[in-house]
Amino acid sequence: MQHQNSGTFKLIVNTDDYASDFSYESELENRRIKVTDLASKPRKSREKLPSKQNVVTEYEKEELRTHRLHFLSLDAYSRHKKMINDYLQYYGGRRSDFKRDSSKDKTDLDVIRENHRFLWEESEDEIDSWEKKLAKKYWDKLYKEYCIADLSRYKENKIGMRWRTEKEVVIGKGQFICGNKRCEIHKQLTSWEVNFGYVEENQEKNALVKLRLCPSCSDKLNYHHKRRKAKAKKRKHSDSSEEDDEKVERKRNKDEEINSKDIKGENAEESDESKVSSNKDAASIWSGPAPVVEEKSRDDEFNDYFDEMFE
Repeated sequence: MQHQNSGTFKLIVNTDDYASDFSYESELENRRIKVTDLASKPRKSREKLPSKQNVVTEYEKEELRTHRLHFLSLDAYSRHKKMINDYLQYYGGRRSDFKRDSSKDKTDLDVIRENHRFLWEESEDEIDSWEKKLAKKYWDKLYKEYCIADLSRYKENKIGMRWRTEKEVVIGKGQFICGNKRCEIHKQLTSWEVNFGYVEENQEKNALVKLRLCPSCSDKLNYHHKRRKAKAKKRKHSDSSEEDDEKVERKRNKDEEINSKDIKGENAEESDESKVSSNKDAASIWSGPAPVVEEKSRDDEFNDYFDEMFE
């Protein structure tokens, strides 16, 4: 409502009738809402320098990582050498203290010499150590038909024997060449059967072995007492080819024809006696088991020929 008084105008506003749903109860709440509604700029805190302890820790970690990578890149020997050098540098000492005692070291040859036997009678199940297994495996590779002898001390009646190796078998040592260790004669060789007596594991043992020697070495072998010459063993008939069987059959037929001609050329009395005896033989043959005829193949004939030649 406007009133005119003394030439001036005054505006009177009545606020009692006005109200708002968004009115605030207090001025403090009004300020709080105004602050939270607006996007506030984050304050930058001052960055401090790290402490010396943190710097030392990080440096040690980095150095440890570098040394570890370098250590793992070395081979086993270089790594061992570096560790020994570091120990001597930091703790002191002498290099001689790190030398390994090699007085008890053994090679495969030493193990074989300690556990070697001239004859093995034990089965593989009874061999309880790896040393014996190694010696047994070496013994299995030796050739045990003929022996090699050491006659250097024959005057003392001391003779050494051993089996032949593969190299000696290839060159014929002990069979086509004199079996003496220091002799290379290959003519007029004689086969001998020797009862070889030896001491093994504090036990006296004997073994019958064959030895082929030249005349001079044979005299050394028989210096104290005479040995017996080896005899060629009869070999059983083995399966041969059809050609060998045909040749044996032809030879047998020829022998039978020759025998029949000789029987016809005898006088009558002898023929009668032979008939009587043949009848008796025939009767005995039919009554008893059939006789076994031992036939020789070509291989057996060659072996007999070589045995006679080398004796």
